[in-house]
Amino acid sequence: MVKRGLLSALFVTAALAAVGLVAANDAAGGTLPGVPLMMPPTSPVPSVPSAPNPSPHPPSAPTDLVAARVTSVSVTLTWTASVRGCCEIAGYDITYYQSFDDVVRLHTAGNVTTATVTAGIVPRQQYSFQVMARDSMGRRSAWSPTVTVVTPAGDTGPDVTPPSAPSGLTAGEVGPAGVPLSWSPSTDDVGVTGYNVYWFDGWFSSRVVAQVTGTTYTAALPAARNQFYVRARDAAGNVSIATPAITVTTTTTTTPPVSEPPAPPSCRVTWTPTAEWPRGFTATVTVTNTGERPLDGWTLAYTFGGDQRITSSWSSTFTQTGADVTMRDAGWNGRLAAGASTTVGVQGSWSASNAAPAAYTLGGLACATG
Repeated sequence: MVKRGLLSALFVTAALAAVGLVAANDAAGGTLPGVPLMMPPTSPVPSVPSAPNPSPHPPSAPTDLVAARVTSVSVTLTWTASVRGCCEIAGYDITYYQSFDDVVRLHTAGNVTTATVTAGIVPRQQYSFQVMARDSMGRRSAWSPTVTVVTPAGDTGPDVTPPSAPSGLTAGEVGPAGVPLSWSPSTDDVGVTGYNVYWFDGWFSSRVVAQVTGTTYTAALPAARNQFYVRARDAAGNVSIATPAITVTTTTTTTPPVSEPPAPPSCRVTWTPTAEWPRGFTATVTVTNTGERPLDGWTLAYTFGGDQRITSSWSSTFTQTGADVTMRDAGWNGRLAAGASTTVGVQGSWSASNAAPAAYTLGGLACATG
């Protein structure tokens, strides 16, 4: 007969063994077969946080940029969001400028895919827009393709739609009366009433030289190098996007005597930083002809002192290989009279250093700086 105290001990021990906590002891103090010994509780394996992505890759460029709505004083843009690189996208930068006016404006937006721009937007003017993404570490994407619009004369009335742009502007042979210009006609939802012909100084000044109802005009040549463009107009005062400007030069040239070789160009170059932010900058480059003779076309070369990369330029074209940059005139600013200057702008990125170039050459010859 099993004693009452032994029964109680066996009952408790068996119950604990059933949940894997203790081993049951028999009446003699041994271990009951098949019953596990007490095991310590198992601690959870701590989770190891993943290392941050060290990739230096910037976001991709925004795509599908369109002007969703254009009024006389605002332009609403939409685009497809950039794909993040290493870091979250913090927002977007929109640069825009009024055509035939070299002032570039900046509009910043958050992490959105639409923005309405109002600063500097006025009726009957043409604007070009680009968008760039920036991430939380200051890295910037490449620019989106450019979108160009023209604002209407007003936002009420029976006709708020500008005509289509004329096409095919060409210049004929220069004669005593000037140069004959011709272009293909525009269309309009109400009707085209005529065309404005503009003379452009190649920098920031335009003037209307004629208002015609046809598609031809003979333009005088007030300078050695002239640019012209054309816009259609309708009865409500709306004007179209302009044709691309064409350049016409006079036929008069001056040839130096054979016995007197052309003097080598003399020049001075001034690099002026205009803005700097983490991983980005803008600057202007002023080229001055300090020689006694005019320059017809110029090529400027320099080497960056840091790891800058130019992403865009205005009033010039450029190529870059490593730190070496070559900039060329934009056509309209290629002729520099003795003592004359031209200023071009650049925007770019940098990582470790934004040191300015130390030396410049123009046409292969060294220039003074400052």
